[in-house]
Amino acid sequence: MANSFRPNPRPLFGALGAVLMLLSLPGCRPEAGETPPPVVDLVSQAEAAGEAIDGERLREVVVDFSSDDMLGRGPGSDGDIKARAYLIERLQELGLEPGGSDGSWEQPFEMVGITTSSPTTWTFDQAGERLTFDYWDDFIAGSGTQDATSTLENAEVVFVGYGIQAPEYDWDDFAGVDVQGKVLLVLNNDPDWDPELFEGDRRLYYGRWTYKYETAAALGAAGAIIIHTTPSAGYGWQVIQSSWTGEQFELPTEGEPRTQVAAWLTEEAARSLVTHAGHDLDQLIESARHREFQPVPLGVTTSLTLENSVRRVETANVLGLLRGRDPELSDEVVVYSAHFDHLGQREADPDDPDADTIYNGALDNATGVAQLLAMARSFGTLTEAPRRSLLFAFVGAEEQGLLGSKYYARHPTFPPGKMAAVLNYDGGNIWGRTRDMTFVGMEKSNLGQLISELAAEQGRVVNPDQFPDQGFYYRSDQFSFAKIGVPGVYLDNGLDFLDRPEGWGLEQVEGWLDQHYHQVSDEINDEWVFDGMVEDVRLGFKAGLILAEQDTLPQWTPGDEFEAARREALAAVE
Repeated sequence: MANSFRPNPRPLFGALGAVLMLLSLPGCRPEAGETPPPVVDLVSQAEAAGEAIDGERLREVVVDFSSDDMLGRGPGSDGDIKARAYLIERLQELGLEPGGSDGSWEQPFEMVGITTSSPTTWTFDQAGERLTFDYWDDFIAGSGTQDATSTLENAEVVFVGYGIQAPEYDWDDFAGVDVQGKVLLVLNNDPDWDPELFEGDRRLYYGRWTYKYETAAALGAAGAIIIHTTPSAGYGWQVIQSSWTGEQFELPTEGEPRTQVAAWLTEEAARSLVTHAGHDLDQLIESARHREFQPVPLGVTTSLTLENSVRRVETANVLGLLRGRDPELSDEVVVYSAHFDHLGQREADPDDPDADTIYNGALDNATGVAQLLAMARSFGTLTEAPRRSLLFAFVGAEEQGLLGSKYYARHPTFPPGKMAAVLNYDGGNIWGRTRDMTFVGMEKSNLGQLISELAAEQGRVVNPDQFPDQGFYYRSDQFSFAKIGVPGVYLDNGLDFLDRPEGWGLEQVEGWLDQHYHQVSDEINDEWVFDGMVEDVRLGFKAGLILAEQDTLPQWTPGDEFEAARREALAAVE
């Protein structure tokens, strides 16, 4: 894939430049006749400090954190409490201080847990002819409300194409049509056939399921059904089954509009529904590929009642702080983030009582936790703290919709204008060393230059998101920080593995997604190889060190969707 990012040939973030910048600081500039104070060159210590990052320590943390004792780290569960206690103990051992605003290690936040009891079938009526789908195999329906009951009553189904309103692209799938009280049938993803339209095959937030449901609610729809296909979702139907059933968590409602029902249909079921209404799904999809598209009432009505068990439960983000040494810059921060939660436990199968019930979440995201702890250890080996402070944020409830990072973004312990950058770790390389690495969101800020320079030092190249159609940028915690203006680094492993044939890396990644993503089989085994992860973590450590040492703050690419939020954040702290 062509790389649209074109780095400036003059390094912006070179290690030498970071050191020389220190000389320009008021506190480092000697008066006439005085002996100049020594320049603290922490960047030159990076290689030695990086030696503290080794595969055995990474493996040890992954083994501990993804063990059955952690019970799948479901939000608000006993496993959640155990996971947070483990993190606090490790951070204390590493010599960090509590990063919570009240001097604690934790930033508690409340969640609403909703367990939906769905009917075994869902019926759609067209002129007296009824079509019925089976729960689990054909549909998954969740509550759109935080109430004991969610109800659709003879609501008409309307096909709304991609369900997008994007004035900057002169695109409106609703075309002024009132969908109040309707059930919207929506395509997943966003228009991807024209590089000048919605950035081509790079999925934007418009293509995320969260956007679809939010837009439906804002327009007063009673419900929304997303048509699942593996290419458009980036994962198979089994992920919908595991991720959208059992207890689902949200932040407490703040009066925002809600739908009654948020659902998914398999592609086969959606085709049957559209055919039942006298239409052809392929023809409807083709019509949705044009700006002139208008919603298509299908003449089908449906009723559905969901019974919900609703409870309020508390979890917390775990925050460890390394306070910066510079009197002027220590109130600014470089954030390292990783989510520590996973999916908890599933119900036992009465037909197979010995079947595994724990979602261990080894790759997702015990590896991210291990990488943050490894970098915290390396910062502790430096002769002094960096100029800026460092915040190690282990955020909760990411699998429920980035809830922990969303809460932190709403209640930050540092003003957004004082956050230099966030480096987010969600997953890790378990297959070996690579000639390349991936920077999801590389084109969005000038942080790509820094990462490219550091990768070159390791003899590697940096590629932008190698699966741009899957919208990974909007699926992990750096997105919450981006919305308040903070540029981010989200690194993923490369695909060009040493001593492996071409295509081997892609085969491993896709195989893992197909077989283990959000499944109980996401467990560590003896085949995991950590030397590639070690290289990635050492690079991330040095990147954070340089960001904490340099004078200037990273910048969004001019015109980026988050540039205005950054300007607002910086203006608020001037």
